[in-house]
Amino acid sequence: MQNKITSLFNIQLPIIQAGMIWASGWRLASAVSNAGGLGLLGAGSMYPEVLLEHIQKCQKATNRPFGVNVPMLYPDIDRLMQIIIDNGVKIVFTSAGNPKTWTSRLKDKGITVVHVVSSVKFALKAQEEGVDAVVAEGFEAGGHNGRDETTTLVLIPAVKEVLKVPLIAAGGIATGGQMLAAMVLGADGVQVGSRFVASEEASSHINFKNEVVKAHEGATQLTLKELAPVRLLKNAFYEQVQAAYAKGASVDELKQILGRARAKKGMFEGDLEEGELEIGQVSALINDIIPAAEIMAGLVKEFEMAKKAVARL
Repeated sequence: MQNKITSLFNIQLPIIQAGMIWASGWRLASAVSNAGGLGLLGAGSMYPEVLLEHIQKCQKATNRPFGVNVPMLYPDIDRLMQIIIDNGVKIVFTSAGNPKTWTSRLKDKGITVVHVVSSVKFALKAQEEGVDAVVAEGFEAGGHNGRDETTTLVLIPAVKEVLKVPLIAAGGIATGGQMLAAMVLGADGVQVGSRFVASEEASSHINFKNEVVKAHEGATQLTLKELAPVRLLKNAFYEQVQAAYAKGASVDELKQILGRARAKKGMFEGDLEEGELEIGQVSALINDIIPAAEIMAGLVKEFEMAKKAVARL
């Protein structure tokens, strides 16, 4: 399954595992890379010394390409980037910030740079700054999301129409059929997040993984747009936020409710009531917790089956 994305990253399959906070450690990233995709470490939940440990362990666990996802709002971003450069990481996905800040500096070090966007406007901005590829992430995606609420079905063809660099689709992709649909719409590859949360290698808490498997249609909601839009499972914390909205809470009051380390409490420590449980709409289609290699194999098998089904149309 060779194309622009497999050539760009020197991988076998155009499947990228999203660099999710509290889920994407070295075990998951190396397992996906060993299965032929591109594994990403999620630096957003890592202190610099923790990122260093995960890079070094990932390098020992796989001899295939892997990368690091870096949200650019991270306060220690200078230290994170220096660790990435010093340790020979060759692929960086940036998100949640201006691609102008780091793209040229990373590319000067021989690093392939990809930026995550949620709109045509930001896709063009990333291309202008010289990124090697763009991830266009639709409204269905879990975690922090775009404000415009543009779905993947609309976003991918709109971005494809104006983009010259390779395009990776994200948001609502957990099956091979969805992967095929994204590529028919113009994507050169896909980034998969929620499906890999429910993997054996994900570093997220088993309580959270089980909630993902139990999730049904309508179990997630995009909220807190006044702070940073985030899609999460509905739980006691979510209901607290909704009650605050009903009372006309100010931005400061919402910040106070959110507090600190809310996502860590939910996704890493397993507090299903008071934690923030970030996951995508596609969680409604995830029914088991299995090894990452099985997820990869399933995606490929379903992709090929979907291609045959389309041919019969």
